[in-house]
Amino acid sequence: MLNRINDALDFQAQALSLRSERQRLIASNIANADTPGYVAREMNFAQALRDATGNGQPAAQLAASQPGHIAANGATNGATFSTLMYAAPSQTNLDRNTVDMDRERASFADNTVKYEATLRFIGAQVKTTLSAITGQ
Repeated sequence: MLNRINDALDFQAQALSLRSERQRLIASNIANADTPGYVAREMNFAQALRDATGNGQPAAQLAASQPGHIAANGATNGATFSTLMYAAPSQTNLDRNTVDMDRERASFADNTVKYEATLRFIGAQVKTTLSAITGQ
């Protein structure tokens, strides 16, 4: 019983961490909307969650062999190389910037709603578990 509760909470914690990382990625895209040559990034959330929870093949890991190399995953927390992609440009820009503000705003709002839903789900699981333990 305890393992099932722990597994469920761990899954939700991984999802919450990845949602946070995706929000950071979207915010970075928005912040660089006017940067010439900036290429927008996107995360394959489903694949990242499978990798994080061990329900898929582990993502490719590349080593940074020199001090100037950027980390292979291009992310700071949970996302890996196989889950980060370049966003497909919706229109051609003269400055080669691929950020589509409409897409980014929609993604930001969608991810925010899902982040809050995950928080509520975790809260409900904890409340249910606490109620079962106390017998109320």
